[in-house]
Formats: sequence, C-alpha cells, structure tokens
Amino acid sequence: MAELKATVRAARVGAARSVNQEVLDLYWRIGRLVLDRQQSEGWGMKVIDRLSADLRAEFLGMRGFSARSLVYMRSFAAAWPQPCHDPARRA
Repeated sequence: MAELKATVRAARVGAARSVNQEVLDLYWRIGRLVLDRQQSEGWGMKVIDRLSADLRAEFLGMRGFSARSLVYMRSFAAAWPQPCHDPARRA
C-alpha cells in the first residue's frame, strides 16, 4: 500500500512540474512576442493594454493576462534570451 501511495505522490509531483514548465514556456513566448514586436514594429504600452483585453476576452476565466502581467512576461523574456527549460526535462 505504501508503494502505491508513493507512486501516486510521485505522479502528482511530476504532473505539477510539467504544468509549471508549460506555463513558464507560455509566459516566455508571450513575452518574447511582445518584446520582438515592440522592437521591430514600435509597439507601445497601448498595444499591451489591447492585447491584455483581447486575451482575457478570448480565454474567459483564465488568469495571468493583465497588462501588468504582460509587462512582466516581456521583462522575463528580455532577461532570458533563450527559453527556460527544466534540466530534469532534458533527459
């Protein structure tokens, strides 16, 4: 019984780790897109506000798309020029 419980716990931790990695990858990709578009097309803060409203309207109930969050995503992508990957996932 203890082995089965340990297996369930390990699966839950692995699932949470996978979800967190996907969210980090998503946030980095959004930040990179905003950063690239601001540099190449001169996007300003008004575009971030509109993008935020559009994402929140498209994905009702999903959190994390406020204008402030998008600015944080942009900063994240600027600080990490390559996507962040969990070393455990490389194996």
